[in-house]
Amino acid sequence: MKEYNKANISLANQLRKNMTPWERKLWYEFLRHYPVRFQRQKAIGEYIVDFYCAKAQLVIELDGAGHYAQAQMEKDERRTCELQKMNLKVMRFTNMDIDRNFAGVCEAIDHMVCKSLP
Repeated sequence: MKEYNKANISLANQLRKNMTPWERKLWYEFLRHYPVRFQRQKAIGEYIVDFYCAKAQLVIELDGAGHYAQAQMEKDERRTCELQKMNLKVMRFTNMDIDRNFAGVCEAIDHMVCKSLP
């Protein structure tokens, strides 16, 4: 199990209850029933990631419009680097990817999971 900041647990619980429409779609239409277990709004290190698969050591992040601002892009890059230092793979998708290419997103996730399993 990855270490995490216990102070993030209550926020993670709130985020689980208040998922964005794109997070809900990916969770309920794909990840929830995926044969390899995923968790949503998982505390890892100092972060709360959108989705996490421990077996594949995979983090999936969904980025909305706020992630296109330069300051947020820099934060996202630092976050990705920190997660990668924990030997995690990070996949990022935009909300537009979920809207316009949901099947492609699901295929990419499936491919990464299959490639990552021992």
